[in-house]
Amino acid sequence: MQDEARIAIHANPEIILLSPTGSGKTVAFLLPLIQSLSSKITEVQALILVPSRELAIQIDQVFRNMGTGFKSNAIYGGRPFSKDKIDLKHRPAILIGTPGRIADHLRRKTFSPDLISTLVLDEYDKSLEVGFEGEMSEILSHLKGLRKKIMTSATKEESMPVFMGLENPIMINYLSDGVAQLKIKSIISPDKDKLETLAKALNHLGRQPGIIFCNFKDSIDRVSDFLSSQEIEHGCYYGGLEQIDRERCLIKFRNGTHQLILATDLAARGLDIPELKFIIHYHLPMRAHEFTHRNGRTARMNADGTAYVIKWAEEELPDFIGELEEEVIKEGIKREWTEWGTVFISGGRKDKISKGDIAGFLFKQCDLNKDEVGIIELKNDCAFVAIHTSKIDQVIEKLNNAKIKKRKIRAYEI
Repeated sequence: MQDEARIAIHANPEIILLSPTGSGKTVAFLLPLIQSLSSKITEVQALILVPSRELAIQIDQVFRNMGTGFKSNAIYGGRPFSKDKIDLKHRPAILIGTPGRIADHLRRKTFSPDLISTLVLDEYDKSLEVGFEGEMSEILSHLKGLRKKIMTSATKEESMPVFMGLENPIMINYLSDGVAQLKIKSIISPDKDKLETLAKALNHLGRQPGIIFCNFKDSIDRVSDFLSSQEIEHGCYYGGLEQIDRERCLIKFRNGTHQLILATDLAARGLDIPELKFIIHYHLPMRAHEFTHRNGRTARMNADGTAYVIKWAEEELPDFIGELEEEVIKEGIKREWTEWGTVFISGGRKDKISKGDIAGFLFKQCDLNKDEVGIIELKNDCAFVAIHTSKIDQVIEKLNNAKIKKRKIRAYEI
């Protein structure tokens, strides 16, 4: 798929790339895009528009990890506009953002759109749902030098965004390949209220990473309260959360502090998370493409994974789900869910602090062994470290007000 996409993107002005979630679409459009960049141009050369801030952050991170020598920036709502202006003072070759924030910058003339020759609309089907048409039309009106349009999705839509003004696009369609490693099963709930069945299912499935999908934020609050009463550790992720809470939820999930996330469909796309062993549809999705995107969070690339549908015994499944094999739940299992906690450290890259500096302090000053230190995530101005729960208090006592690289730091559990 990536080889075919690279050839098609080089040779054609309009491309629609359809491929299952987790099949590598981001790299598929980034590789030819990078080859089209010029080191002699000091303005933005390519614009990637995405429906969510998480997807913007993830694409930016993928691009940075490729080590191209070109600069990228991700800008999105919920982040201070002043931070954007600082980042954009030195122009990125590739700018990634949500339509609302990009349109706002164009109105304020923060950067010049005149040399943008490539536009990517990632997860374009979502842009049809969430009403980006006005902002997208406004953005396109600024892109006078546009020569290439690329659209991607994991589902095929009957209607295409009119605002893109496509004339004769080349379609690359790998959706029929499907995800061979994905299994889809049902879990039968004897009661219409599925909470007890969910708890039994989670204890049955064991301590492995998964996402539980609900349709509404209020449902997440109710399910979260119930799981907390059952001592099942989890994080929550939905659109109404502050950006810092969403980011910390994902950090704690990546480092194993939480094995489970309760989420709306916001988590069905573009999340920077490790391989999932399963997802659970606590609520049935309302449309077929939502089912596809949720399922796409597991069985990614060559990994195995299972999607479970919790179904009330008298509930009819929609046609797009069909008949499913039943998973028989083992009763009476009670799991331990917590092995790791997450410690916040107030120093980061801008303080010249590295992961090695933090690990060295933990091993030498806190007397930890390698089995008691987990994933270290280093940010520009802070860091997050997974620490075995038995050592959290000891680490905070030693770290808080200590110095790393001559910087006095604060430390606390999040």
